[in-house]
Amino acid sequence: MHILTVIDHPSPASFTHAAAARFAEGAQSAGHSVEFADLHAEGFDPVWRLADYEDYPDGLPDSIRTEQARIERCDALCMAFPLYWFGMPAMTKGWFDKVWTYGWAYDQINDPNLSLLKDRIGVFLLPAGANRENWVPYGWEEAMNNLWGTGMMGMFGLQDKRIHYLSGTGGSD
Repeated sequence: MHILTVIDHPSPASFTHAAAARFAEGAQSAGHSVEFADLHAEGFDPVWRLADYEDYPDGLPDSIRTEQARIERCDALCMAFPLYWFGMPAMTKGWFDKVWTYGWAYDQINDPNLSLLKDRIGVFLLPAGANRENWVPYGWEEAMNNLWGTGMMGMFGLQDKRIHYLSGTGGSD
């Protein structure tokens, strides 16, 4: 199995990078190949600009087509990013917004439950500064699981979905 591991944290010394590295080590020891996409190190631009909008959907920049090719190559997708205010960082959100395009990844108009991509395994590794017991009673974990697990991961063909909250890290890094 080929796994694409997308990392969103500016510091290579972060817990997010360490968690992604341990995940990759385990996958490789089980005989899987791993490809890394370090959004900060690679200089990914998460901002949806007027030029992007004007080109879409007829044309996409080569940088987006490159990201889509990475996804097409993988059998599993691992997303590693810190949990910021019960959401994903802007870099991760911009990556999803710009890369997982309508007509390539999904068709919400004709069939909102149908991904246009092959089924994949999806894993989210989410370092969080707070302890789970601080947010679970309020339903926030359930809300994130519905938004990401049922919503995004479901629409994008990630059928076997796992969201791991790595809570109590003392800071979202």
